[in-house]
Amino acid sequence: MQGFQLTFFTRQDRKHGKKPLCDWLLEAAREAGMHGATVVAAAKGFGHSGHLHSASFFELADQPQQVVMIATAEQSDRLLARIESELLPLFYVKTPVEFGMLGPDAP
Repeated sequence: MQGFQLTFFTRQDRKHGKKPLCDWLLEAAREAGMHGATVVAAAKGFGHSGHLHSASFFELADQPQQVVMIATAEQSDRLLARIESELLPLFYVKTPVEFGMLGPDAP
């Protein structure tokens, strides 16, 4: 199949409404019809402002996180439109990919 890898970059302390942003993104991806997504926690990173973000022993709130998912063009369009409608400022990367399942249990 052809589609896109969507990668969203955020921090652990970011929320949308009262919900952690990563959790909101996972729910929005599921509602857009995606079959999976992964949250990846990073040790350090810096954003557009140049400010260094990192997880420390005492404080994880500033820890960089990525939410990665694979989507069809339609699923990708639905999710990005939803984020746009929520007026949610969020950096992302959209990369064309080929994807599928291998093995005896593949659909």
